[in-house]
Amino acid sequence: MFFTVNRVFSSGENTRIAKERRAIPGNTAVPFIAVLLLSLCAAAQAQAPSRRAAGIGATAGKKTFTGHCTGCHGLDGHGGQRGPNIARSPSVKHLSDAELAKIIFNGRTDFGMPAFRELGRNQIQKLVDYLRVLQGKGVATSLAGNPQKGKAIFLGKAACSSCHTVAGQHGFVGSDLSTYARRLTTAEVRKAITDPAPSTGRVKTVTATTRDGLRLSGEVRNEDNFSIQMQDADGAFHFLLKSDLKKLEYKPLPPMPADYRQRLSRQELDDLVGYLQSIKTEPESAPEEEQ
Repeated sequence: MFFTVNRVFSSGENTRIAKERRAIPGNTAVPFIAVLLLSLCAAAQAQAPSRRAAGIGATAGKKTFTGHCTGCHGLDGHGGQRGPNIARSPSVKHLSDAELAKIIFNGRTDFGMPAFRELGRNQIQKLVDYLRVLQGKGVATSLAGNPQKGKAIFLGKAACSSCHTVAGQHGFVGSDLSTYARRLTTAEVRKAITDPAPSTGRVKTVTATTRDGLRLSGEVRNEDNFSIQMQDADGAFHFLLKSDLKKLEYKPLPPMPADYRQRLSRQELDDLVGYLQSIKTEPESAPEEEQ
């Protein structure tokens, strides 16, 4: 029995194994198979640390979560009498790792959550890693489809870019999707596209007419009794005093199309999800202490 191992071992290793085979008397097939398997195992173990490294933080964070968080949020993060569900809440899932770390570091006095600065930034990051596991986000996930094809669909056939922003580009009417898919599973992202949640009816866009006849339209970013700040389709911000305006016309946010299941094939949906999963953003900074 002979094996070709040039694709696995270097030339030096091949020479060594060949010498070992010649040195073994009698039937050399079984010893050679043993050497081959041991070498393959050694090669796999050499690569294992890099694959396991991402999960180490989550494992270490579980102990911290059990000791500091379960009293309010429950053992599985699904909430308790004193704390909300942080495993399934969309508003928590959509927070970046840096935002979560900052909340843990500084606390939320408005919700009765104490600060955990004594844990240190390294331990807080491990706690965030474990929270991501509770939220159903795997340590390592493969892309659903082809990101390049998905980007073309995002910009073209699906027309997502007419409303949504990714990495500071494209539309500004809809929500920013730059980090959206990082907090959800592939199935959840696909479902959000094919079965969008109904509109809440909350006012999002406005057309302002000034006293001299200038009309400006965009998404409401901030508003109080005396002023309004909007962002137009080009991304420009406009700060207006209400006393300078003749009219304000409010409109609900355009609804998410509900026919993507018919407009896009299964593969096109996978490619679109893959593109959203592949979007890269700037590295997140460490949590900052609030003054």
